[in-house]
Amino acid sequence: MQLIRREMDDYRILLRNVPSLVITLFVVSVIMMNLLANKELISVKYFALDCGFVLSWISFLCMDMICKRFGARAAAKISLLALVVNLCATLIFKIMSMTPGMWGEYYSTGLTEVNDGLNATFGGSWYVVFGSSVAMLAAALCNSFINHTVAKHLRSDGYKAFAARSFVSTGVAQFVDNLTFALIVSYHFFGWSAAQVLVCSLTGAVAELLCEVVFSPFGYRVSQQWETENVGQQYLDYVFSK
Repeated sequence: MQLIRREMDDYRILLRNVPSLVITLFVVSVIMMNLLANKELISVKYFALDCGFVLSWISFLCMDMICKRFGARAAAKISLLALVVNLCATLIFKIMSMTPGMWGEYYSTGLTEVNDGLNATFGGSWYVVFGSSVAMLAAALCNSFINHTVAKHLRSDGYKAFAARSFVSTGVAQFVDNLTFALIVSYHFFGWSAAQVLVCSLTGAVAELLCEVVFSPFGYRVSQQWETENVGQQYLDYVFSK
């Protein structure tokens, strides 16, 4: 009981200290990328990206920023929060897709197939929701752990150090994310071969890592500003006092 109380206190102080805009971006990006994952962006024999790729880098950059200032444990906890909110949003989408009303696009086209397609897209499939949830949880834990581990072996604390810990952790975690989802969903339900699962997971991770490389200077500047302004100091004091 005391453990639960301590964790709840930790969560309460953490959510009060992490800038709300970062948490909002994190949660919204997770919800949107899972919804946009229903549409493919690029699909060839050994390379596939869905439209969720456009936003997937945001959640990983947010994790890296939180990890730098608040630690790996805090980043993992915020990731878990985003996962729970995403599951709640998915449940709401599913319930609303089962209502008898028509989508606005139906009245533009007059086709019931359009309405059924939108219901199927927003309602989702249980295996896609399950696969994306497991993949995100595994990737979040992997990203936080590797980011923290790499940071402990770095002597400097400048942009190069931030880039090193972010690029390594994001590259590995994105691969874990893609591979986990592909093994659970694509391999069993979409008929992908083992070679497609492995190669697409790797190439997708590389493409997503490139987005992290482009936007990492922005993430570094924000995290540096947090340190300069002592953002989250209450949480850090609380953690060190335990």
